[in-house]
Amino acid sequence: QVQLVESGGGWVQAGGSLRLSCAASGSMFSISVMGWYRQAPGKERELVAAITSGGMTNYADSVKGRFTISRDNAKNTVYLQMNSLKPEDTAVYYCKRYRTNPYETDYWGQGRQVTVSS
Repeated sequence: QVQLVESGGGWVQAGGSLRLSCAASGSMFSISVMGWYRQAPGKERELVAAITSGGMTNYADSVKGRFTISRDNAKNTVYLQMNSLKPEDTAVYYCKRYRTNPYETDYWGQGRQVTVSS
């Protein structure tokens, strides 16, 4: 069974930085695509960034140039470094491990609150 445990986040003033971490249990992490999503109150959950097993990354336009996703396969951990934070980045952030085969499910972390004050 895969478990994703998130840490980091919290409260920061606009322009500040925060980092989120997501530690995954189970095998297959090194070949898994990992992603960070966020959900603000009253809005749908949206993709923030994703990273493949080979390190290729993809970002939402709203965070390009400010956020960086990275991974450490030796630690089974994926990170989201968030710089130049804006109030509109306020949301609950979720880590996701994409399924590695059609018979598997996607896995989600429990979510971490990020609050950016103006």
